[in-house]
Amino acid sequence: MSFAHHRREFLTSSASGMGAAALASLLCDEGVYAQDQGEQSSHPVLQVRPAHFAAKARRCIFVYAAGGPSQLDLFDPKPELIKRDGEQLPESYTKNVRFAFIKKDAKLLGSKRTFSRHGECGMQLSDLLPHLSRHVDDMALVRTLHTEAFNHHPAQLMLSTGVPRFGRPSFGSWVLYGLGSESQSLPGYVVLSAGRGASGGATNWTNGFLPSSYQGVVFRNQGDPVLNLKTPSGVDRSLQASSLEAIRRINQRRAEDVGDPEIQSRIASYELAFRMQQAAPDVLDLSSESQTTLAAYGVDRAEPTDVKSAHGGGKGVYQTFARNCLLARRLVERGVRFVTLMHASWDQHGKLNEELTYNARMADQPLAALLADLKQRGLLDSTLVVFAGEFGRTPLAQGGDGRDHHPNAFSCWMAGGGVRGGTVVGQTDELGWAPVEDPVHVNDFHATLLHLLGLDHLKLTKRFGGLDVRLTNVAGRVVEKLLA
Repeated sequence: MSFAHHRREFLTSSASGMGAAALASLLCDEGVYAQDQGEQSSHPVLQVRPAHFAAKARRCIFVYAAGGPSQLDLFDPKPELIKRDGEQLPESYTKNVRFAFIKKDAKLLGSKRTFSRHGECGMQLSDLLPHLSRHVDDMALVRTLHTEAFNHHPAQLMLSTGVPRFGRPSFGSWVLYGLGSESQSLPGYVVLSAGRGASGGATNWTNGFLPSSYQGVVFRNQGDPVLNLKTPSGVDRSLQASSLEAIRRINQRRAEDVGDPEIQSRIASYELAFRMQQAAPDVLDLSSESQTTLAAYGVDRAEPTDVKSAHGGGKGVYQTFARNCLLARRLVERGVRFVTLMHASWDQHGKLNEELTYNARMADQPLAALLADLKQRGLLDSTLVVFAGEFGRTPLAQGGDGRDHHPNAFSCWMAGGGVRGGTVVGQTDELGWAPVEDPVHVNDFHATLLHLLGLDHLKLTKRFGGLDVRLTNVAGRVVEKLLA
């Protein structure tokens, strides 16, 4: 018998189990066990954990516009840029600046879109967003987000994990690690995808060095939500349950022998998959939704014929994205903690107006319907909704009708739990090149989102490689102006 096994027996039996209580406390610090609080997963690794402080938001829907939406054509109007369309940018702007594709002698490109003020707050949005424009009083718009990475995969890792390199947990994984799961029959972190897929792929929802139970689980839009989830033919549920119980006991013995917390994650995954066999197909079944709701999201709408996208287009993309927005609402009302809606690609290096029009139309109606639906169901106050890409687009033209990557200043918006609606944070210069007021780094962005969920980004840490690692790396500050 191993030394670890002898030690555990001693701790369990000595002093009427006081040693076991101490061991459980140590394991709790490592994220293996957690405190009980209300409705929760049946396995300790996913049990609900208390937030660091009281917060309105309990869950998050993160709309990931992979590729980099053009803030200059959607969220940040620049009349001076329009006036100077076709001019050379002063050399002082481009000194020591790196671009992905264009050269420093590229000309300025003014937007062809029109911007109007909306709501009581008077927020300015593009004519490409008529549906979302009705919800600006519930939205907070950041116009000065910035990052260091200027190519897709590093920038997507930065937005997803807080650093532009492999190996770190994603934002959703950190949230699940900090708060646990409120659902007994669905994953705490679900990913829904439309379009061609982001260049970062699964690294955008990885668990990194956290237990694998905190990784995002990709749900398919139709059919079986997760492949190989169905019970095999000829195996009834009681037989399957007894088999899983035998596997659980073997895994538990192994966990006690070697003390590897990852085995606990495997046990939790087996148990969750068993419960998901009934719960997951129910989520995808929209037959209980009213025709009014389906029409509001645009679930049955057809692909447009007047515009198209070589990057994000394809069969049924409009319907898929609309369905994903509705599924996001159905998931969070069933206790799923974090939902990522991934759509790629917003990478308009050419045919800017046509391809951006395609993407904006695809996203505008379903996202507006999602906000309205959450609000009328009383869920918006407790659900944080975020829309962001990994960077924006440059004020300079690529070719005659495109924009290159621009990490210096770009826009995102958020709504729901704890967000100060009707707020615009930050101001860029007259050409939209860089922040001149209230710059918000991606680490600040993450710190603020965690704060809205009741998590202190300085305290949400995991010991790894001898360091107490956190999502915000060694930076990050809460942007108070975004808080209600």
